[in-house]
Amino acid sequence: MTAVNPPAHTDAPAPVGGPTPVTRAKQLQKPSGMPVHKYRGYEAVDIADRTWPDRRITEAPRWLSTDLRDGNQALIDPMSPARKREMFDLLVRMGYKEIEVGFPSSGETDFAFVRSIIEEGAIPEDVTISVLTQAREELIERTVESLRGAHRATVHLYNATAPTFRRVVFRGSKEEVKQIAVDGTRLVMEYADKILGDETIFGYQYSPEIFTDTELDFALEVCEAVCDVWQPEEGREIILNLPATVERSTPSTHADRFEWMSRNLTRRAHVCLSVHPHNDRGTAVAAAELAIMAGADRIEGCLFGQGERTGNVDLVTLGMNLFSQGVDPQIDFSQIDEIRRTSEYCNQMEVHPRHPYAGDLVYTAFSGSHQDAIKKGFDAMEADAAARGVTVDDIEWAVPYLPIDPKDVGRSYEAVIRVNSQSGKGGIAYVLKNDHKLDLPRRMQIEFSRIIQAKTDAEGGEVTPTQIWSTFRDEYLPSPENAWGRVQIRSGQTTTGSDGRDTITVEATVDGSDTVLTGTGNGPISAFFEALQAVGIDARLLDYTEHTMSEGASAQAASYIECVIGDKVLWGIGIDANTTRASLKAVVSAVNRATR
Repeated sequence: MTAVNPPAHTDAPAPVGGPTPVTRAKQLQKPSGMPVHKYRGYEAVDIADRTWPDRRITEAPRWLSTDLRDGNQALIDPMSPARKREMFDLLVRMGYKEIEVGFPSSGETDFAFVRSIIEEGAIPEDVTISVLTQAREELIERTVESLRGAHRATVHLYNATAPTFRRVVFRGSKEEVKQIAVDGTRLVMEYADKILGDETIFGYQYSPEIFTDTELDFALEVCEAVCDVWQPEEGREIILNLPATVERSTPSTHADRFEWMSRNLTRRAHVCLSVHPHNDRGTAVAAAELAIMAGADRIEGCLFGQGERTGNVDLVTLGMNLFSQGVDPQIDFSQIDEIRRTSEYCNQMEVHPRHPYAGDLVYTAFSGSHQDAIKKGFDAMEADAAARGVTVDDIEWAVPYLPIDPKDVGRSYEAVIRVNSQSGKGGIAYVLKNDHKLDLPRRMQIEFSRIIQAKTDAEGGEVTPTQIWSTFRDEYLPSPENAWGRVQIRSGQTTTGSDGRDTITVEATVDGSDTVLTGTGNGPISAFFEALQAVGIDARLLDYTEHTMSEGASAQAASYIECVIGDKVLWGIGIDANTTRASLKAVVSAVNRATR
């Protein structure tokens, strides 16, 4: 889809070097052969002075979860009573204050569930349950009956208003369709007065279905007629829900329709304007957000987008989108894996591993360049926090490729970077630093990444953090439990002479024989290099760095040494509570690798 028309044909010569981009596109793109003549485009809304493009969402909307109604009726195997209760309890824990709990007139299962949560006291006093009904008297009576004894309850009535429904399904005129809505509203009020006592705070919601296919002026006419019956006023709101039961247009056109309705409703101050997007075009989240910018007050949807066909709008993505912009969604997503697991149990459907915010892989980087940027981002965050004397949680989040801190939704950093054949040094270095507190010098990162790359090329698949650590230990950290190489050291002692030079004496095993190595130099490392020459090992220092791995008296140090050994340039690492011993172990690590 293109947003501009191609330039008109001219006789001007093409630029040197080949055809223009427009000409090339025409050469590559050909008619699909699909029957596009069967479909028509959506109609634009005449609202030249629209204001929604300049608005921002600065606070959370009202939310209504319809998992237990719209989500449940979309399942191959509808939820059992136990699974419905598990979902209801989850929604309450997360903080949803409006929950559509069923379609009580559709059958005994939904009716019994509504009765159970009322009679068992499962509904907190600040939570409003909602139930759906069609506009037939016997269904309305049964629906209101299901709410007897509820503290806060809303009846949601709908009828079809779109021209295709009027023509094909009901074969009724506009006046007849409007009268259904009016009569249904009156019946809801009559039965609520007859059945529900003063203990119930009662509300009403009306939906003209399908709003996105209904002529705007007629949708307004029906909603106004319903309001004439309900008589909304201060303390007596009406919820007008405008459903995109089938998503038909771009989110921008959807926003235009909401701004038009919001402007033209005569009792707007007493109307809660509600948006109910579906995802037929794959833009339900954008449609909901733009509708809020255009004046909507409330969003109806399901966790992870469960619902008929391509699903209802995803409440998790919408809420986390607000969170990522510094706006409190007023819903608790801090344990997103528990939310996902519960939803999967209740719906018997898996959440996709790439699902925004909640999928198994959404905080995971396999690409080497991504891993390197993430590692540098974490390092920069730590440095910035230290410079300000605060923790990382006290400063603005700014890590490349991670829109939020995974820790804020209960994810550990272990899953952020995973290594496969596409990975690079940054990802491997991140795993070693995050899991084992080893901050490898850059050139050592390059060296070890080649070792891991060879492993992934040979074996394929992903290399786990455990496998990375095992490979690293085998390559760099000889020990009594993991002995290899020509040299093993047992103890060492350094003395400093009057001339400032150090003499080192090391008890070691070289080529299987116990020996004592002695050397002198301008430091312990230089002295050890001289000592090694006595057993035919010629090594020269190129680079040296060290860092502590933790704080406190028992902290260990990690030393990294880059050496020239014969015709090889190799790194070694040593870990010890004593920095001198750590550096000697690093030299031995490099020396042993040279002959491995």
